[in-house]
Amino acid sequence: MSSGPGADSAPAPTTHNSPPAPDPAGTGRKLSMFSSLRIRNYRLFFMGQVVSNIGTWMQRIAQDWLVLSLTGSSTAVGVTTALQFLPMLLFGLYGGVLVDRLRKRPTLLVTQVAMAFTAIALAVLTLSGHVQVWHVYLAAFAVGLATVVDNPARQSFVSELVGPGQLQNAVSLNSANFQSARLVGPAVAGLMITGVGTGYAFLANGLSFVAPIAGLLLMRARELHLVERAPRAKGQLREGLHYVAGRPDLIWTIVLVGFIGTFGFNFPVYLSAFANDVFRAGAGSYSLFNTLMAIGSLVGALLAARRGTTRMRVLIAAAVAFGAMELVAATAPSLWLFALLMAPIGMFGMTVNVTANTSIQMTTDPAMRGRVMALYMMVFLGGSPVGAPIAGWITDAYGVRAGLAVGGAIAAVAAVTIGLVLARVGNLRLSVGWNHGHPRVTFVPREREEMAAVA
Repeated sequence: MSSGPGADSAPAPTTHNSPPAPDPAGTGRKLSMFSSLRIRNYRLFFMGQVVSNIGTWMQRIAQDWLVLSLTGSSTAVGVTTALQFLPMLLFGLYGGVLVDRLRKRPTLLVTQVAMAFTAIALAVLTLSGHVQVWHVYLAAFAVGLATVVDNPARQSFVSELVGPGQLQNAVSLNSANFQSARLVGPAVAGLMITGVGTGYAFLANGLSFVAPIAGLLLMRARELHLVERAPRAKGQLREGLHYVAGRPDLIWTIVLVGFIGTFGFNFPVYLSAFANDVFRAGAGSYSLFNTLMAIGSLVGALLAARRGTTRMRVLIAAAVAFGAMELVAATAPSLWLFALLMAPIGMFGMTVNVTANTSIQMTTDPAMRGRVMALYMMVFLGGSPVGAPIAGWITDAYGVRAGLAVGGAIAAVAAVTIGLVLARVGNLRLSVGWNHGHPRVTFVPREREEMAAVA
């Protein structure tokens, strides 16, 4: 984990640092919220993702609605979601090995084309009236297979687009991009499904891939920050796991994200139960909860884009705040108070995601980045299928308030524990004091305290 400058920032126990980069391009301008958009290649990438992410959210809504229409079964909808995430759980690490061996831009061209053809095929079947539920299952699994390579390739390609100085800003803007699409895509999908049918939503998603494919083709190869590819060799998967295991800053960050993703991010379970069982307000309140959380996530991503460094204390503090907000929301007596708490929960959750993602990319050797990011995404995305049944069982047995409280408590305790572990590994001590009349909690090197005691 990157430490950032200053002793009050809990640094990683390694020498991989991410110092502030007020002028990464040597232009004399400070980092702004949208500074990475000055880079032409990243600007093309970002604009393509805007269009594609909206199409992706449209397909998610249309896919679930189509399965429910064909089967009338919520279980079938769950199976569709599981099939889309199953390839990442089974083959995610192997996808990272492939990404480290291959050039990122050609790899992304192949995966984007594959996902476009999948969406168009599903559109043709739906519009012609021949679609069956197994077609949707197959399409979801095919998209999941493409994601096995596309996800780590897209994550690690960002560093080749902008370089290390703009990496945090670019990753944060990517997250803001995704959250913006999360606000727009479902609304457009709802209008399209109601007006012309689900088949046209699939077709729109298939055509949306034209934007990222065109962006990739228009990029200037000479302006990319290319990294040396890993040569084809035996044992590369094992090598990647050993690399992560030998880096406490990486392994503990991934463990923290795993805890939060598994126990804290089960919002489809919690929010629907709060809307129907606690407040008895129906689907409108469920939509409101999700919208406010998406707005909070967007704000969190944009705030992260303004920071020039990634610090351990930001990650740990955001994770603790995320868990604490869930505990508070679990006891909220009214619908409107619960709804308002969705915004800070989304903001702190996004801060954890962006900070962990950026710090892992910035402190990982470029030749290992694909494998490490594949492991990160496998843990983050794979946690929900594991945690959702647990959250559902607790909710059914003890109530949704207990379920949300348990998830928040686990997230907060994991954050505090991992923060103390990393502080100990980094030879730091927790220092509590006052600064101009305000309490201040920081990590300081043990050597500094020992020297102060001697003096």
